[in-house]
Amino acid sequence: MAWQNRILRVDLSAGSCSVEPLNREWAQAYLGQRGLGSKYLSEEVAPTVDPLSPENKLIIATGPLTATTAPTGGRSSAVTKGALTGAIAASNTGGMFGAELKMAGYDLLIIEGRAAAPVYLWIRDEHAELRSAEDLWGRSVWETEPWLRRELGEPQAKIASIGRAGEIGVKFACIVNDMDRAYGRSGVGAVMGSKNLKAIAVRGSRGVVVRDPEAFKLSVRNTMAVLQPSPVRQRFTNRGTHNMMDVTNQFGSLPTRNCRDVQFEGVETINADAIRVPRRSDGRPSLQGNKACFACTIGCGRVATIDPVSPLVNGTDPQGGDRARYRLPSGGLEYETAYAFGPMCGVDDLDAVNYVNFLSNEQGMDPISLGVSIAAAMELFEEGVLTSAQTDGIDLRFGNAGALVRAAELTAFGEGIGADIGLGAARLCEKYGRPELSMTVKGQEFPGYDPRALKGMALAYATSNRGCCHMRARPLLHDFANVTTDGKASLVKDTQDLAGFIDSSGICVFTNVMFPPEHLAEMIAAACDGDWSLERLYTVGERIWNLERQFNLAAGFTRQDDCLPERTTTEPAKAGAAKGQVAELSTLLDEYYDLRGWDADGVPLAQTLARLDL
Repeated sequence: MAWQNRILRVDLSAGSCSVEPLNREWAQAYLGQRGLGSKYLSEEVAPTVDPLSPENKLIIATGPLTATTAPTGGRSSAVTKGALTGAIAASNTGGMFGAELKMAGYDLLIIEGRAAAPVYLWIRDEHAELRSAEDLWGRSVWETEPWLRRELGEPQAKIASIGRAGEIGVKFACIVNDMDRAYGRSGVGAVMGSKNLKAIAVRGSRGVVVRDPEAFKLSVRNTMAVLQPSPVRQRFTNRGTHNMMDVTNQFGSLPTRNCRDVQFEGVETINADAIRVPRRSDGRPSLQGNKACFACTIGCGRVATIDPVSPLVNGTDPQGGDRARYRLPSGGLEYETAYAFGPMCGVDDLDAVNYVNFLSNEQGMDPISLGVSIAAAMELFEEGVLTSAQTDGIDLRFGNAGALVRAAELTAFGEGIGADIGLGAARLCEKYGRPELSMTVKGQEFPGYDPRALKGMALAYATSNRGCCHMRARPLLHDFANVTTDGKASLVKDTQDLAGFIDSSGICVFTNVMFPPEHLAEMIAAACDGDWSLERLYTVGERIWNLERQFNLAAGFTRQDDCLPERTTTEPAKAGAAKGQVAELSTLLDEYYDLRGWDADGVPLAQTLARLDL
């Protein structure tokens, strides 16, 4: 129960769609979504394949709680070998798309091969077919979604698509669903583009059956009784994730100007308060409201606009498009987007930051990677490595809002210096002979938490299987309370395992700070066949982590890749709680490996693999 027990396999090379049964043994071992998708990937894709080759596969996986009434039960994951990193990638999204796929009757969608010409996939319950996307290729996400609904005559169809960035192979291209939700990290959109797959449209009406409906209703009711009054839930509803900017800035853990600094003097112009300030032109703030994903009562998503008198929303853009589309309310700033386009690039112009966020949604780019890659280009320019001739005349300095906007536009279309920025920060800096200016781990760019002050996050960044990530472990509360390495290795290991099974369940990982995991175990036990104790779920999370590790080791990653950028380990923080300190990793890594049951090189021991049935 809770699983639909069906997989839709799409062979783009053959132009075929077929249904096959779900491997229930794997579902019992890996639960769903991230875990189950990773199991299928590791069984079907050689870790050494080129991520952009037909031999790589793209798996869209739901969880057992996806499309149920479980709080936030709308999540799904895109699992593949990442174009940005070459590591295993599992990119999580909310919105409505994952629930619709599940309600169409599928636990997983496995996409393999490469179409000879652009296509899109149309799923209507039992019916699945590939159709020509020749008329869609070259269109943005914002054009693709309404076009497909009109073409299909299905105004309620849910759509996941790539923009121009995915088509041209920007290494950090993402897959966007519901206009501004995204399978965001690791270049999953580039993988989809390499397969000539423009979009997936789905409409489902099957529903989901749980094992014990009455017990499930009770478990959901019990969970909601804790979730709704939670002060953390209320803060997410009222201020979104954007609220974190003031916290990290005050603490001295806000990466600024490509991590040269840890605090940003312009934070008050782009923080969660700034988006509420009425504009002189129309008396309205940038923030228009909030919105929620499927089955979510939190509503951390923002809806925003750009000042209507701004040139960013008037006239035509460099590609000849009418900028009026940017006057409409759209997905607003979250913490990571505001950080990446603001402090990381030294920019304090709210409209410019909003515009680049809208552009990322429209053309399908991971905003974290885009902002950090532009920041790397800015430092290369300030260091004299890049010249004005190479930047198409752009004065690509930190703090130049116009330069941020133009660099982002060029990246979306692969033009000029944008073609280099679209390689990602690691390849960009390597190309120009300054790899130390790349703020990446395993080729993936920094989120908005500087590891010099946040000692647990330093280890989480270094050991994340999908490259630098703030969502694979949750040591933040302890980090803000203790600027020390004490206890951080076990905390990171335990919260990585916790995130592993939350990411595989079908609910949002943000809930882990709003209700204890016992509630999730109770809901899964009521929904799914089998004994789902919290202890067993932690073992599932640990199994997933080790499976991902095995894939990466086979792909060529080693202990040397569990590292941090040289800047963070040699240049002390200039301010804040960790002033004068650097990120600490060496002893933490040894302790962490020991706790994981790995050898000194980070390879899982035989007894660890046996215990986890790997």
